[in-house]
Amino acid sequence: MAFASRIRSSLPLVTKILKSDSVSAAANGSIAHRSVLCPTFINSEPSRNFSTAQGKKEVKVKVPLVLFGGSGNYASALYIAAVKANALEKVESEIFAIVEAMKKSPTFSQFTRDFSVPADTRVKAINEITAEAKFSEITKNFLVVLAQNGRLRNLETISKRFAELTMAHKGEVKAIVTSVIPLPAEEEKELKDTLQELIGQGKKVILEQKIDPSILGGLVIEFDKKVFDMSIKTRARQMERYLREPVNFDNL
Repeated sequence: MAFASRIRSSLPLVTKILKSDSVSAAANGSIAHRSVLCPTFINSEPSRNFSTAQGKKEVKVKVPLVLFGGSGNYASALYIAAVKANALEKVESEIFAIVEAMKKSPTFSQFTRDFSVPADTRVKAINEITAEAKFSEITKNFLVVLAQNGRLRNLETISKRFAELTMAHKGEVKAIVTSVIPLPAEEEKELKDTLQELIGQGKKVILEQKIDPSILGGLVIEFDKKVFDMSIKTRARQMERYLREPVNFDNL
């Protein structure tokens, strides 16, 4: 009860900080910046290989988030191909299914990470797995490209970036709250309602709780590319730095 009371007392401060920081302002990734970091991937051959509808008029698809890095490039290409094929939900479930299979099977996981396995062997195995699982052509072609390029080992990271795109597509915004113990239901709802109020209508907050005893107490909230650290651990460090600063007697 004492901890719940501390959380409850922290929530007004959370609300004040979040609102004053204009949480609703999203990070703007410029087209020029993107062209420098990943100039040709989306229009490259791997991206086109995911699609099976050849000869049809090209449909322009805009990614809801600009992702950088190799994993971001692959995730963006998969998103574009899935949207063009009107198969985003199916592709998402298939990608998550294969990632879960990797987590549950040490043998399969090792296979995806073994550099000594020839590319044609990896491709053959992926074709067999996707055929057995009756995966869509989009997912199969994507996994084949990863197998050919030796990127199957990055599939879990790519799937997380892909999830960012699908969440944005559905108007979902993830908020991660870290505490020492799980938030009581009332506090969780109050925090979620506060965040929902900040992002406004048309989007939905997906709250994810993490437990980390090392923060000692309080909350750490990751939301909309920002981190609001109100943990006791951070406050103690700030106090320690303050106490170690030399006293300026001229100001007394």
